[in-house]
Amino acid sequence: MQQTLMINGQVLVENRIITDQVVVIDGEMIVAVRSATGLDIEEFRVMDLEGKYLLPGYIDTQVNGGGGVLFNDSPTVDCIRSIAGAHRQFGTTGLLPTLISDDLEVIQEGLRAAHDAIQAGVPGVLGIHIEGPFLSQERRGVHDPRKLRQLTHEIITQLEPLDNGCSVLTVAPETVQPRMIRELSDKGFIVCAGHSNATCEQVHLAADEGVRGFTHLFNAMSQLGAREPGMVGAALDLDQTWCGVIADGHHVSPVSLRIAYRVKGADKMMLVTDAMPPVGSNIPEFFLLGNRVTVQDGVCVDCNGTLAGTALNMSLALKNIMAATDCSLAEASMMASGSPAAFLGIQDCTGEIKVGSKADFVVLDHELEVCSTIVGGQELWCQNRN
Repeated sequence: MQQTLMINGQVLVENRIITDQVVVIDGEMIVAVRSATGLDIEEFRVMDLEGKYLLPGYIDTQVNGGGGVLFNDSPTVDCIRSIAGAHRQFGTTGLLPTLISDDLEVIQEGLRAAHDAIQAGVPGVLGIHIEGPFLSQERRGVHDPRKLRQLTHEIITQLEPLDNGCSVLTVAPETVQPRMIRELSDKGFIVCAGHSNATCEQVHLAADEGVRGFTHLFNAMSQLGAREPGMVGAALDLDQTWCGVIADGHHVSPVSLRIAYRVKGADKMMLVTDAMPPVGSNIPEFFLLGNRVTVQDGVCVDCNGTLAGTALNMSLALKNIMAATDCSLAEASMMASGSPAAFLGIQDCTGEIKVGSKADFVVLDHELEVCSTIVGGQELWCQNRN
């Protein structure tokens, strides 16, 4: 197979934008990032970037739906394929289809669907995120209170992480025994804390047992106080953990985003969409486990006015975090790609433009709009053709 040579781009390499390098792709992999000097262009299939930005493809670790479908409603390979396809136009090359709190049977179906989607080679599927049902009633947000339940050793025995992808599980630390977090982590789950009313001390104990990250920092968790730092304080304090943030202009104040960015840094903050079915579609409403959710000015709310996920995409999240924090494009890219890859433990093969990484890219124009999305060396979405 002829190698692909990407030329005339502003390429993000080692956290800086460079203009004098080309990228060579062989199949699904990056095999060279180098000067064009000495290369015979005639030997390659050439992709001219025409001065546009070439960044690592975006990685979204919390995607409930898109393209008009919701993973909880249909935990199948076809649903995952539709969700991944809907998000591709926004530069997302890797994602975790996400189940919110539901019955254990639905969770098992979701695990099988994610496994089979990866086996079938559905582009962009990295694993699964199981957000609940082992959450706090007080901080459940839009999660159905009837679906919440206690984590038991029997359930831990029944739950098996994917053997071909990443398995993230969000729990409320105060509702589980710390050793259960260790058991889940030892089994191969990436454990996150979220939808929780935990104290700072409880969160620290959970982190000692293996909690690796925090699900949508600031939202649905105990807040930072003067004498009780809560989960927000613990998340900001724990250097070894990653924090997902929803930068849609509605879930988190720009001031809070700036504070988190200054404390955690771009390498420990990751952009997530918490996306619902409206992303990549024009539907004005949908049902979340029987709860009617409407989309108003880009905000998803239920009948009580509670935020119910988002209509956010990663392209807009990247621009929003830059506007809120005044960070550079390289730093925003870290939060959209490098940081989530490191959180998932797959940074050696994705999330960065380097030799040995998968050829997953997003091409942006100078207004940071997505022009092209490339997954595994294949251009699967193009602004001029879609």
